[in-house]
Amino acid sequence: MKIRFLITGLSLVSVTAVFAQKGVLNDAQDAYNKYDALRGSQLKMALPSLTEAKTLIDKAAANEKTANLPLTYTVKGGVYSSLALLDTIPSTSTPLFITADEALKKAKELDTKGEYKKQIENGYRNLAQYKYNIGFKSYKAGNYNASYEAFNYYRTVLPEDTNAIYLTGLAAVNAKKYPEAIANYSNLVTTKYSNNANIYSDLVSIYLMNRDTTGALKAVTEAVAKYPANANLTNREIQLYLQTGRIKEVSDKLDKAIANDPKNKSLYYYSGYIYLQSKNYDKAAEQLNKALAIDPEYYEANLSMGYVYLNPGIDIFNKANNLPTTKVNQKKYDDMSASAVALFEKAKPYLVKASEINPKSMDALTSLRNVYLGKKDNVNANLIQKKIDALKN
Repeated sequence: MKIRFLITGLSLVSVTAVFAQKGVLNDAQDAYNKYDALRGSQLKMALPSLTEAKTLIDKAAANEKTANLPLTYTVKGGVYSSLALLDTIPSTSTPLFITADEALKKAKELDTKGEYKKQIENGYRNLAQYKYNIGFKSYKAGNYNASYEAFNYYRTVLPEDTNAIYLTGLAAVNAKKYPEAIANYSNLVTTKYSNNANIYSDLVSIYLMNRDTTGALKAVTEAVAKYPANANLTNREIQLYLQTGRIKEVSDKLDKAIANDPKNKSLYYYSGYIYLQSKNYDKAAEQLNKALAIDPEYYEANLSMGYVYLNPGIDIFNKANNLPTTKVNQKKYDDMSASAVALFEKAKPYLVKASEINPKSMDALTSLRNVYLGKKDNVNANLIQKKIDALKN
């Protein structure tokens, strides 16, 4: 009888101890919940509850009876994530972050029934905010690798948050992590992010920085299909088609684009550029003049109009100089030279204008020098040459 009594007594002591430890754990949860309820509006009043919650959860985590309970890890994750978020000093906040992250991972693993899912998610939101703060500071400081790592953690916690996706992609671009940037921006354009037209434009640029023309073409084609009225995207598509030599395809697209946006100077310029490349100088001049009618200060259109007259002028000039020197050819030479000079004279005002708009343009200055040489105006040719030499030095 005495033996039975002693065994029963021991059992009661053991059960009492478990309940006591669970009481500590519950008190820790209550203290943290009190802090969580007050922190948004009365942080100063809430802080003592957080301090109390830390003391209690540390006790519960140190006791073998409650150390491995999912609630223990959940509350510990919440408490330490809150402490990390409040601490602005990296040397002390980083250990708090690590402890919270490890606790929340364990809580998620042990909470098989999902009893503490909401509390675990709230703890992770604290850590996401902590990493967001680090990412923002690192970005401002120009430490883009650290910024990317921080924003990427933020994104993994909140994978559907468009701001998180955007910031991760932005930091990746600046860190020259182009595959990671492409992955995030490609994800972002599938969401309802408000600035997706510009994101598509950035995505095209990132593909090109990553030397992936195929990816850039695919992205810009998809972008124009989604945003047909966006002039910037249309321009990007046309530029890419020109760069990849798809002249026929881009010509068809230009006709449609001009019909949709008849006041877009760039579209007329691209159309003129295509005609210029095929030496259809009359059509080139027609389209380029439309661009200049919209914007007389359009550098590229002025330069190209110079080429409309300079290029055939040079061809005629070279043919004249290649004629055999005979009395029969003299008149032909004189006529051809006069035709070349007339074309050089027409090219001159456009090339002068281009060099005024962009004084550092080697293309404009070199072409203008050639005009003066063709006209045998060595004085002005030498003056332009001095400007060219100055730019080289």
